[in-house]
Amino acid sequence: MTPYLPSLLGGMLIGLSAAMLLLLNGRIAGISGIVGRLTQGANVSTNLPFVAGLALGPIVFLFAFGHWPDVQITAGWPLIVVAGLLVGFGSRMGSGCTSGHGVLGLARLSPRSAVAVATFLTTGVVSVAMMRGAGL
Repeated sequence: MTPYLPSLLGGMLIGLSAAMLLLLNGRIAGISGIVGRLTQGANVSTNLPFVAGLALGPIVFLFAFGHWPDVQITAGWPLIVVAGLLVGFGSRMGSGCTSGHGVLGLARLSPRSAVAVATFLTTGVVSVAMMRGAGL
């Protein structure tokens, strides 16, 4: 098995689930928006199964490949918490997250999504460069 197969299958499942949500419910599969609406109690019948599917993903991986996904996080908890808060703030400020803008926004040729994805990628490259320069 190629080491890229799990990533390929995961990407295909993300695309399939995003397309199904758009075609069947007319909703964009932006995770920050779905989780935000779920915490507000809106569209629970649609949002809860979607979030549950995300949480069950590693279990499906286990059954498909016979082992848990390899995840290595080398950062400490303070950095992880700050990063999570910044991502949440940024997704609200940018009117969406990487999944909404990157998966469906680009597929719909949305200019706003193109700018958002370029910003995400640029910020990611700069962050990695800064962290490597600081020895983190």
